[in-house]
Amino acid sequence: MTDMDEGKMTFEELLNRDGRLVYTNVGVSMMPLIREGKDVLIIEKCDAEKLKKYDVVLFKRENIKGRGKYVLHRILKVLPEGKYWIVGDNCTDGEIVERNMILGVLSGITRGKNVTNLSGIKYRLYVRLWCAPYHLRFLFLKAKSFIKYAVRAVAYKLRIKK
Repeated sequence: MTDMDEGKMTFEELLNRDGRLVYTNVGVSMMPLIREGKDVLIIEKCDAEKLKKYDVVLFKRENIKGRGKYVLHRILKVLPEGKYWIVGDNCTDGEIVERNMILGVLSGITRGKNVTNLSGIKYRLYVRLWCAPYHLRFLFLKAKSFIKYAVRAVAYKLRIKK
């Protein structure tokens, strides 16, 4: 996710001007596929009519103050009436996004000298094992979160007793 900065070109303006956006992300919602500050992402302006399940899309989430937040998450379900159910790979909660909110689609990831082939077998295997079984991933991430919380609580109580 990225906050919009005033005085700079917006992602929409860059995509409209160049048809492509290259940047590094902020946040951990797409881990383990995308690592914060380590990966260079290529987003292509897209025809929202051609989006499909498992595409990773950039959309703009509006907030109360009229400012927006750019979010890069994966389509897990194509809904009727031009809507998509979208979830980050490292998230347990999804949201419904309308077609007109989507700005572009992920077309490439570079980490150092390694380029992720988004049509390659490793990537497709990742999608099938991590993204497709959303309900299992949901349970795994919730359990992981609970265990982290429990460990912190125990560690805190042990520090108090000393």
